[in-house]
Amino acid sequence: METFSRWSIAAVNLPEHADNPVHTVEGGLAAGYDGAVVAGTTVIAYLTRPVAAAWGRAWVVGGGYEAWFRGPVLADERVVVVGGPDEVVASVGDRVCARLVPERRAKTPSEASGKRLEPLVVELDDRWVGYAACAGEDLELYAEQQLVHPVVWPSLANRVFATQLVDGAWVHTRSRVRHLGAAAPGDALVIESWEVDRFSTRAGERAVVDLRMTVDGRPVCAVEHEAIVRLAH
Repeated sequence: METFSRWSIAAVNLPEHADNPVHTVEGGLAAGYDGAVVAGTTVIAYLTRPVAAAWGRAWVVGGGYEAWFRGPVLADERVVVVGGPDEVVASVGDRVCARLVPERRAKTPSEASGKRLEPLVVELDDRWVGYAACAGEDLELYAEQQLVHPVVWPSLANRVFATQLVDGAWVHTRSRVRHLGAAAPGDALVIESWEVDRFSTRAGERAVVDLRMTVDGRPVCAVEHEAIVRLAH
């Protein structure tokens, strides 16, 4: 059975996430964590590295994955990423914090439906293209082939949540990402979004959003994104 390369890193808590209080020391403590929580998208960037290193460009432009978070990664904690085609896990010590199930070829998504949100147009500039490298995920594939890192898509989904669905602390819990085509640095990306579900859990109120991303009308990515948009008190 194929096994991906083991990889580890001291988790980076990027300053641009400070607008969500859980990514600060004070806000993390107030939410019941032991410090500043590293953004879920940063952990996803770490989880994708072994997959992209093994499967290369074909996966970045035509594969996919689903990622779930099982517990927080705190700033500067050592994250170890291991796995293979069936599952990749990110752990801190003996605690599994997140898992990712990769797909070699992404399945075509069904037609989007639900409550339509405001569309966004985003230029894939250094803020987005450079995100993974700033977080410490520096696989050379992306620069060599002028590809956008897979973590950009859930990061943009987070932007939709932050601007249209939340006010205050919130927690990203799950993403399903399907790569439908290549995107390059500098492309103008159109993001259309639909809220497909809203429900209550012990941790708080959750929302699920279906996002479709295109460049010049060409599909690039589909994301199903879930987050706790109102934390329980």
